[in-house]
Amino acid sequence: MHLLPLRLEAELSDAAGSRTEVADLEGTGQAFGLGPLEVDLELHDTGLDWSVVTRGDGAVRVRSVSFVYGVAGGRGPVRMLRNGYQSWSPTTVAVLGVDVDPSIRADLPFLQAVHHADQRRAGPGELRSEWVTVLADDPGPGSTCVLVGFDGGDRHDGTLRVSDVDGAVEVRVEAFLGDAVLDAGARRDLHPVRVETGPASEASAMLERWADAAGRSGGARTTAPFQVGWCSWYQYFHELTEADIAANLALADRWPFEVFQVDDGYQAAIGDWLDTNDRFPSDLAGLAGSIRGSGRTPGLWLAPFLVAPDSDVARRHPDWIARHVVEGVDTGPLRTWWNPPWGGGEEGFMYGLDTTHPDVVAHLEAVSAAVVDAGFPYLKLDFTFSPAVDGGYTDPTRTPAERVRAGFAAIRRGAGPDAFLLGCGVPLANVVGLVDANRIGPDVAPTWSLDPSTEVVAGYLGTQPATAHAFTNTLTRAFMHRRLWLNDPDCLMLRTGDTDLSDAATRTWAHAVGVSGGMALVSDDLALLGSDARALLDEVLALGRSADADARSGGGARCPDLLEHAAPRRLVSVAGALDADPLTGASVLVVPDSD
Repeated sequence: MHLLPLRLEAELSDAAGSRTEVADLEGTGQAFGLGPLEVDLELHDTGLDWSVVTRGDGAVRVRSVSFVYGVAGGRGPVRMLRNGYQSWSPTTVAVLGVDVDPSIRADLPFLQAVHHADQRRAGPGELRSEWVTVLADDPGPGSTCVLVGFDGGDRHDGTLRVSDVDGAVEVRVEAFLGDAVLDAGARRDLHPVRVETGPASEASAMLERWADAAGRSGGARTTAPFQVGWCSWYQYFHELTEADIAANLALADRWPFEVFQVDDGYQAAIGDWLDTNDRFPSDLAGLAGSIRGSGRTPGLWLAPFLVAPDSDVARRHPDWIARHVVEGVDTGPLRTWWNPPWGGGEEGFMYGLDTTHPDVVAHLEAVSAAVVDAGFPYLKLDFTFSPAVDGGYTDPTRTPAERVRAGFAAIRRGAGPDAFLLGCGVPLANVVGLVDANRIGPDVAPTWSLDPSTEVVAGYLGTQPATAHAFTNTLTRAFMHRRLWLNDPDCLMLRTGDTDLSDAATRTWAHAVGVSGGMALVSDDLALLGSDARALLDEVLALGRSADADARSGGGARCPDLLEHAAPRRLVSVAGALDADPLTGASVLVVPDSD
């Protein structure tokens, strides 16, 4: 299997209207016209370098610029590793002509904005991946594959779209600018694209090489210590109280936790992060002091780019909120998420902050500085896809990727270089070099898998909390650990009460976290855990420290059956080899002899 260059495309709008411009790759020059745009292109065997400039007198709104390859030399249906857009977006293998993009079933832009760079519906029969993909032909001896990936995501997102066009398979390598305005004469350097071909058995190694390169290009922060901690979320959820924190802190000396993180539930309102609610008599400094006094690092959860409609910050600064624009008409504040337990005055709908507004940037910097000054040097930043949602923003020249990154950059400046930043619900490509760790899968839950009848939005069952969904992404994104950041697989589920997980499923998930080398966090009421739970955590930490140490030296966990199934089953590192059934959670772990 290999790629053949075909053409350039651009989706844009200007004074002449909205349209798609196409340019064939004719002649020997490196500049190609796409209506009011010109693309400078350097094509080589290992990918391409490119930039785009407006060549007319007027501004141009650019949705995307794409380089289209043809796929040649493969046998049978094309299989595609679909890397999800953000932390919770599934990363699985799909088959062209068999599987469909979830947006085809849903056609719900509100949710699609959360899980795809382009929130619009995919084309008929089209499969898409974000940032990087691996395409392979039929499995079996001699199977080949090709990796295509962008080396970064701070300037714009990168989407890889595969489709069958009259019997010929094409790959659209799309620099997604999200309707950013390019003024007359403006030039934008697009992220270089890496292409590598090889046997399908080498897919994981190819992804590791790509991640190494992307990490170097983005200045990835990969040196933080192996993380072991406790998080309040999966036991207490939104009803968390200060008494819950105190009760678990009183038992923490029996456990090897280095971080103690307060999750959602302490804040006065979404957006009002510096004030606690009635369930927390202490202020942030007092809360941090109690954790720090136990010898542990205090951690705090924020959803920094969301504000509740009735929050103090939204009432005082309505101009800080991005706008919902329909066919050029401002119809009100931009709603970017919905979570009824948060309340907020509009049945759980939350507004998105405009991270291109200078005062919002200053606000984010000040809030993060204040939280760190209060004693929380570990920040979990959640629901951070919000600035990427289509809408009206103060600076229309910013791409969605630049809007996300501007928010994270402000938080990093305020928190300082030594703070530990954990991204969650974040467009992964946008934050390399700013975060120390990222969630790389959907939320776990006290159940292994979900019945299809529980699907909330058609096509998006894989985004719903379930431990099997987190398990799959822990395997498929194992190559990211210590190359782009520290992987956070999500919390262990150690409890034996208030859970539908079988003992086998509990151990399978725990062992997957350990073999991956990723962060190890507990999120149970410690009063409910006995010696068996502690013994399992000790197993996880032994596995995890070994795998993480190997990752530090350039190795790490690898998924050997990455392209063989929709959801892989095997994860291997120096710590051990895990072989699991993704449907039931049953597994076998083989650990090397200590000598």
